[in-house]
Amino acid sequence: MGMVSEFKDFIAKGNAMDLAVGVIIGGAFGAIVTSLVSDVITPALLNPALKAAHVEDLAGLKTEGGILYGKFLAAVISFLVIAFVIFLMVKGINGMKKKEEAAPAAPAGPTQEQLLAEIRDLLKK
Repeated sequence: MGMVSEFKDFIAKGNAMDLAVGVIIGGAFGAIVTSLVSDVITPALLNPALKAAHVEDLAGLKTEGGILYGKFLAAVISFLVIAFVIFLMVKGINGMKKKEEAAPAAPAGPTQEQLLAEIRDLLKK
């Protein structure tokens, strides 16, 4: 029973639950970013540029040994576009967050002379 209770404690800890939520949200966010890149950005920006440069057949390029370097190059380009889109989204989200107001400075306490004067006055009474 000791191992079962340890397992329950492990699962119930905040770190494990936060990690699980992060993975699930990350997967859903990944689908959003993939759709944004493939359905919005690529058709709007990249397709005209790729057609003009005549590299639309990039994925079909291969060597005599069967290495598909065109697919690799397409994956690298896709990664760079996705990474840039994520960068822009994070930058936008961070910009929307309100800047935390600086905490007001703590009021300055009495000086040593003021404390000694108070002690002197109390001793006189």
